[in-house]
Amino acid sequence: MAPSASAYSGETFNERTKGKDVRTSNIIAAKAVANAVRTSLGPRGMDKLMQLSSGEVLISNDGATILSKMNVLHPAAKMLVELSQSQDIEAGDGTTTVVVLAGALLEACSGLLSKGI
Repeated sequence: MAPSASAYSGETFNERTKGKDVRTSNIIAAKAVANAVRTSLGPRGMDKLMQLSSGEVLISNDGATILSKMNVLHPAAKMLVELSQSQDIEAGDGTTTVVVLAGALLEACSGLLSKGI
């Protein structure tokens, strides 16, 4: 079922344009999550200060903790959080690395998409 025309604020899109917009939106959302934890990676990684919904303050540089406490709404960004959780279950380490690596791959993909590949 196609969304109504009012969902696009009066603009009309063909299928190719909608697909590009959706891909771009997904890449931007996932890269935002990757960039949020990127600076906590490695021995010189910075701590993140987070205020939880309960008002509690959390300071951590653990990517798994940071991602688990983030309130992520976008489906593509949620996939990166789930990727981190899967890595934690399987290997017990490397949660930040897989998210940063996925963000770098998406960055390369966006460059290829802009070239029409």
